[in-house]
Amino acid sequence: MPVNMIVCCKQVIDPEAPPASFKINSATNQVISPPGVPPVISPFDEQAVEAALRVKDKLGGKITILSLGNNMLRDVIKKPLSMGADELILLEDEAFEGGDSWSTAYALSMAVKKIGQFDIIFCGRQAADWDNGQVGSGIAEILGIPSVTVAKKVEVTDSKATVERIITDGYQIIEVTLPALITVSNELGEARYATLKGIMAAAKKQPTIWKPADIGVEPSKIGTAGRRAKLVKLFQPVKEGKCEVVGADSPAEAGVKLAQRLREAKVI
Repeated sequence: MPVNMIVCCKQVIDPEAPPASFKINSATNQVISPPGVPPVISPFDEQAVEAALRVKDKLGGKITILSLGNNMLRDVIKKPLSMGADELILLEDEAFEGGDSWSTAYALSMAVKKIGQFDIIFCGRQAADWDNGQVGSGIAEILGIPSVTVAKKVEVTDSKATVERIITDGYQIIEVTLPALITVSNELGEARYATLKGIMAAAKKQPTIWKPADIGVEPSKIGTAGRRAKLVKLFQPVKEGKCEVVGADSPAEAGVKLAQRLREAKVI
């Protein structure tokens, strides 16, 4: 049976950017994007796209990409289309900025309701910027559907999904009735590269833009106005390192002195 899927993707600051390039605006508790470093799709979300594509490869169906933000770069946010997704819907408006996990989940769930019928919602296990891992489960809770988190493999048969879910010492095998939401972990494997044909096809596709009024959200529940978590302080940790050279006339003497210093420092 063809499977109708929605994948939630987020544009983030490139997590591979040098740490020294990041700056914090302490007055607004916001990260200033590193100059000259373009944003990317959160890598966990790329793996969610890959999970959907694997289902589509076997069973057919449709993949709709859903993203929330403002002033998103089209070349970046279109990447899932170049990988093989079918449609891109952007919740793009200044009102969506500054939200937390709850207000983001609320807006995305309202957009899902507008999209209508679906079998699976895929999300990354967490976003690569804040690493909260709450939005996916929040969407499932608001929509009233079952969810399975940190999946490394997804198989769909007879209106059910069999999910291999990562746990501390191995994995669980869980069967869930569709519709359901599944968050995908990095253990799924690398996401496929975009093909030249896919890139050219994506360039021709225009995203559908939805404003808050289009999805019927309450302004007080989205963006900064809808935050339920208060960010008290955002800062860069200070890392300090010290090096002490242990001098000796022989390796054996150096070993003894090193052991003594480690005991004095209460390391051993």
